[in-house]
Amino acid sequence: MATETPKPELKEYAGGWITERKGTSIPPFLKIVSPVIAIAAIVYLFININGEVTHAERGPLVQQLNAVTGSSNGFMYIVAGMIAVYVIILAAFLFKKSGHEE
Repeated sequence: MATETPKPELKEYAGGWITERKGTSIPPFLKIVSPVIAIAAIVYLFININGEVTHAERGPLVQQLNAVTGSSNGFMYIVAGMIAVYVIILAAFLFKKSGHEE
């Protein structure tokens, strides 16, 4: 008789588009990179909060547009706050011990 190899238990998400083996964890690379990308989004937002006003060619046009339309700094701070909340939730999810890890 041949010995049967045990098949890994797979869990499907999104109708089978994503599968996961039982007992797997998030790779360390993704644990590091995900918050870094989200924090880079906040930094980019603060650098370009009123557009690219320092650019040699587009800068004067962006400054004229800002003068006509006004600034939206309050809205951009709200967006930055939402990104910060996302980073906190993401970090909590990434670095907590999963309930299905053994």
